[in-house]
Amino acid sequence: MSAAGRGSMLAQPLQRPSAGRAAACLGLFLLGAVTALAGSLVQAGWFPGGLLLALAGSAGLFLGGARALGSRAGAVAPAAGWIVTVIFLTASRPEGDFLFGAGGGSYLFLLGGMAVAVICATLGPGRRPGGDAARLGK
Repeated sequence: MSAAGRGSMLAQPLQRPSAGRAAACLGLFLLGAVTALAGSLVQAGWFPGGLLLALAGSAGLFLGGARALGSRAGAVAPAAGWIVTVIFLTASRPEGDFLFGAGGGSYLFLLGGMAVAVICATLGPGRRPGGDAARLGK
């Protein structure tokens, strides 16, 4: 059956992910949480270089996850873990302790990391229809 006969890729039913793929996404989620915790400590400790190192580490994890799974879910899973952990770490405790200061470096880490997550999820490989080439002239 040709690609035109099957309908668009969006009209195809979703397939259930395998157990290995779900475990990989969970592992990437946890790795994103660990990267966020480490990045939050490094960016404050060595300000200009630590911030760049933390953002580069996050970008490497997001893109690496996308390449490893071959889909955007590989970038979204660690990005979700990163964002949940960073938002959890920004809340102050009843004792008055907090991990992020009110400086510009903390805001650059928060907003820069979220921007890197969106960029890497967009650049990750998406689903491609199988079958014949859909372009004219091929």
